[in-house]
This record gives sequence, structure tokens and C-alpha cells, in this order.
Amino acid sequence: MALTFTTLKSAIQDYLETTEATLVSNLPLIIRQAEERILKSVQLPNFRKAAGGVTTSGNQYLETPSDFLSPYSLAITPTSGYDYLIIKDVNFIRQAYPVSSTTGTPKYYALFDDTTFILGPTPNDNITVELHYFYAPQSITEASDGTSWLGSNAEEALLYGSLIEAGTFMKIEQDMMQLYATRYETALADLKSLGEGYSTTDNYRAGMVRSERM
Repeated sequence: MALTFTTLKSAIQDYLETTEATLVSNLPLIIRQAEERILKSVQLPNFRKAAGGVTTSGNQYLETPSDFLSPYSLAITPTSGYDYLIIKDVNFIRQAYPVSSTTGTPKYYALFDDTTFILGPTPNDNITVELHYFYAPQSITEASDGTSWLGSNAEEALLYGSLIEAGTFMKIEQDMMQLYATRYETALADLKSLGEGYSTTDNYRAGMVRSERM
């Protein structure tokens, strides 16, 4: 059964057998921490997005979207087709283009900080680009209908991830924390199989999944 924000909050309190006021008031934060834990552990194709942008002539930096987590690709999009930049380390770009006033068509990019890419060389024009990236979806705690993809499709991972965060908050017994952690890791492994295995191959190329005959 899919989890909503309301049912998830109730389940956490039922599992921990408490309605302690401080816990209840912190449940939105606890659930968001669980969502972040999941999203940083597995990349799901469902959270892939494309966004267009334009570089600024003479400016070697390019802002990332507000919901950006990690890049899949960055490409210049001229009328003739895509020209993909090569991702590198910031140090590589600093060494290859030590003078930021050296301009040209960018060939490389690197994640400079949480909100900015650095390009090399510095763009010599206002160039149209397209970023494909892994994004942070709206939290189940903020959705107007109280639902989310994780709540509908990864309810076990979301529940046990939330119980780990809530258990840490409440300082529950270690044997229960270990139980929640084990259940979470199992659910996360299943989610990885879906997001990083089944969703990136097909039967035509990889064949049917087979189990060893006994």
C-alpha cells in the first residue's frame, strides 16, 4: 500500500509506540532526512531531468538548477546537434586554463560547489546549453496531496529510512535500530535493482533474468 504523508507519520508513531510531542513536531524533518538518505544512495531514472540554460560571455561559472543533485551530462546545443562537454575536476580546469580571461567554446566542466559549474575555457559568447541531471523531487512532506514517488513506489525504503532517523532522534534500543537498518538495507537493495539494473537494461540486450537450477 502506498504511503502518504499522513499514513507515514502514523506508521512511525505506531512502530515506535509513542506520540511524544517533540517527535511528532519533528516528523517532517525526520522524513525529509530519510528521503535525502535514499536519494543519495540510489539514482533512479524517475528523477532524471533536462534543463536549458545560457552561459554568459566572459563568465566561467554556470549556475545549477535549484533541485540539482548530480550531473548526467552537459552539452552545448547548436543547431547542428549536441556537443557534450567532458566532466573534469576543478583542479584540471584551473591548471588547463589558469587565466580566466582566456575564452573560447567550453570543452570541459566541473562541479565548483553545490550551486555552480566551472567551465573551461571561459565562454566567449552567450552559448545555449542543456543539462541532464539527477534532481531532488518534492518531499512527501511538502506535496499538496501528501504523496510522492517514493511513498508510492518505495514505501518500505521510505518507512524504514524514516524509522532509522526517528529511532536516532528518540535514542531507541540498539537491537531495534539494527532491525530497522537491516530492513532498510534490504529495501534499498531492491530499489537499486530497479533503478540501476532493470531500468538500464532490457531483455533484448541482456536476456531474461535467470536463477541457477538446483
